[in-house]
Amino acid sequence: MGLRRVIILLFIYLFFVMPSFAIKIGLQTRVGRTYVGASTKAQIIDGKTNKLIFEMEKMKGYELKPYRGVIAIKIDGQFKKIKTNTIIIKPEENGFVSVKRKWYRGHFKIVNDDNALTVMNDLPLELYLRGVVPSEMPPSWEHEAHKAQAIAARSYALANMGKRHQYGYDLKDTPEDQAYGGASAETKHTNEAVRETEGIVIIYGGKIVPAYYSASAGGQTKNASQVWTQDLPYIKSVPSFDDGIKKNGHGVGMSQHGANNLAKKGYNGYQILKYFYANTKFARLKS
Repeated sequence: MGLRRVIILLFIYLFFVMPSFAIKIGLQTRVGRTYVGASTKAQIIDGKTNKLIFEMEKMKGYELKPYRGVIAIKIDGQFKKIKTNTIIIKPEENGFVSVKRKWYRGHFKIVNDDNALTVMNDLPLELYLRGVVPSEMPPSWEHEAHKAQAIAARSYALANMGKRHQYGYDLKDTPEDQAYGGASAETKHTNEAVRETEGIVIIYGGKIVPAYYSASAGGQTKNASQVWTQDLPYIKSVPSFDDGIKKNGHGVGMSQHGANNLAKKGYNGYQILKYFYANTKFARLKS
């Protein structure tokens, strides 16, 4: 299929399906303590009353731990009780928050649930994807493969919103859902791929599909029923264009190595996705 035809088809299939919104990503779940900081001054706000509790200093680390149903913060060598079980950390404009030795965009929400802390990153979907694409696919790979990855990751995230609701967030930051390295993982080239595909998702039957993908399929992708309980109409077994690469992952949907090899052959991001996800269309989220 020629590039011009793909572009025409894209505009035929492009329509507004739903508004864009924020996503909550679990960074730590039910831990005994955590360490946070910010690149700028940052406010710690009571998540229940929205009142300011404390202002964090720029580039200074703070230890937090659960304490008798609320949260305690270590300041000047001593723990002080915060009289709430839920806090929000908001840096100044263009600031980053750190945890697990990484920088993240957006806000943090920390909850003491049954004497254990859950730390989540609350941020716009498009900023989340900036930390996903280079974590899921090497930044040195082909630009069109990055664009395919961005659209697949956006579709997967939206189709799985609330998957981890029992923990208070949407998705984990690991390959169990999608690898997410925050702002620390971002690169210029992968950010461009996210920006160039902003809001575009894969749909089938008017719904966003959970665009499954894995590192490599070992020469042939699998039908969904070969891995899970039933087939999916938009997942068909096809040559994965990753011959000679050891199978890595479930092999359903897009092979990331295959996507990169197809990009090297001249496929654009949309052609790559149409190849791996049968009979699908593209749509753009409302801004």
